[in-house]
Amino acid sequence: MLKTRTTAATAVLASLVVLSACGTERSGSGPGAGSVAPDVPVAGAHWAFDTVTVAGKETRAPDGAHVEIGKDGRASGNSGCNGFGAEVSVEGDTVTVKQQQGTEMACPGERGAFETVLRKAFTGALKARVDGDRLTLTSSDGENVVALTSEPPAPLNGTEWTVESLLAGQTASSVPAGSEGKAHFVIDKDGKVRGSLGCNRFSTTAKISGRTVTFGEITTTRMRCTGPEMALETKLYDVFGDSATYELSHRGLTLTAPDGSGFAAVAKPAPKAAS
Repeated sequence: MLKTRTTAATAVLASLVVLSACGTERSGSGPGAGSVAPDVPVAGAHWAFDTVTVAGKETRAPDGAHVEIGKDGRASGNSGCNGFGAEVSVEGDTVTVKQQQGTEMACPGERGAFETVLRKAFTGALKARVDGDRLTLTSSDGENVVALTSEPPAPLNGTEWTVESLLAGQTASSVPAGSEGKAHFVIDKDGKVRGSLGCNRFSTTAKISGRTVTFGEITTTRMRCTGPEMALETKLYDVFGDSATYELSHRGLTLTAPDGSGFAAVAKPAPKAAS
């Protein structure tokens, strides 16, 4: 797993310098008249939400909350529960966000609270400031502030993945209430798999060929599990007990069994660089 974000983030931001060449022309006779104000480089990076502040109250983002802004102005992300889309335009140091419809899974507890404030703050014309791998977006009245950090992609092997939703064909649903964050695993570089199914710890092996992962015999501890943990464990056991197709999306992973069942997981946040 990558130990720092500063080097990777610097490389990402350096590659975005070309985006600043089409900056905003200043007019008038004052200082800077006729010069070009570079567009703030926000496209092409994976930005993890750190905190959102609305009317002076700060809310910390859950694991997996992020947004990726394409060079074409199309953005996609996740609030830590639901996925969302947006259109983003950049003019100088102003980033304008027009949110679009996303998924509609129920978001309990802290994830639901964060999604609510994110929708309020991450919209409209926002003043942007980039400082190394940090991005800050502030509303014109200063009441709403969104703080983000660019993150490098996560490899399949060696990353700690936390299960955040269950898949059934094209449908995603939240993990059973009460089991959030309890299922996680690592596929080591030597193919050994270890982790938790939500209650019991497990281990197996993984052989990777193309986009297919073939799991070996699975062994688990023998704790008695009831309620949401057991419901989650049963679903995951079926996926890890056979072969599955995997798909990586920067810091997201899906594993899908031949029958269409599976799960989506998110990488453990990369360590933050010292301020």
